[in-house]
Amino acid sequence: MTPEPAFLLHKQPYRETSALVELLTLKHGRVRAVAQGVQRPSSRSRARLQPFAPLHVTWVGAGDLKRLRLMETHGSAAMLAGEGLLCGFYANELLTRALPLLYPVEEVFAFYGALLEALPRPEARAPALRRLEVSLLEALDAEPQFCDLGERELDPHRRYVYRAEARRFEALEAGTNGGLDGRTLRLLAYGDWAAPGLAGPAKALTRAALAPLLGNTPLRSRELMQRLATRRRGN
Repeated sequence: MTPEPAFLLHKQPYRETSALVELLTLKHGRVRAVAQGVQRPSSRSRARLQPFAPLHVTWVGAGDLKRLRLMETHGSAAMLAGEGLLCGFYANELLTRALPLLYPVEEVFAFYGALLEALPRPEARAPALRRLEVSLLEALDAEPQFCDLGERELDPHRRYVYRAEARRFEALEAGTNGGLDGRTLRLLAYGDWAAPGLAGPAKALTRAALAPLLGNTPLRSRELMQRLATRRRGN
């Protein structure tokens, strides 16, 4: 096969000297493979197989578990630290958990690359994460439909809660607190998830939409980000 652009999402030891890896690839989506011998101290591939570094890879195998044959770096890894690093771990964990194996998602791959460029800049992190999340939802046919349960247009003067199982919004009784107001949802419907003032509602909505794809096990990276936020408030 032709070497394919890829990023490492997850790596864990496998047998004595190998590693089991999850890759996000350009043409084949999420690929699970064995990187043989990569855990040996003398392995040249050991230093190449790092998170957030652009790779070119090839593999063999007919089943879900492939065997890596070629693995080359194709540029420098994104230099991430602190909150930016945790956001990178969140993106990796999200894609590992939500993407089916061997499901082509070229737009998700593109937005992931853009995210890595954005993460070193604090002001760019949230918009880049939302774009990645929305591209993932769209690729899996799970993005919100901006109408109510009866497929009627959202009322800007009412408040709504998102029902992920229906991918639509349920109107709350007048005077009820909570949910998101129809005006905000209509703004999000235009696709500008990074517009000023929409950061909080956009995050809440993508989290609700992603929940059915992730199951009941909490994301480890999300817990770490919450701890970091709590520690900062304490200071």
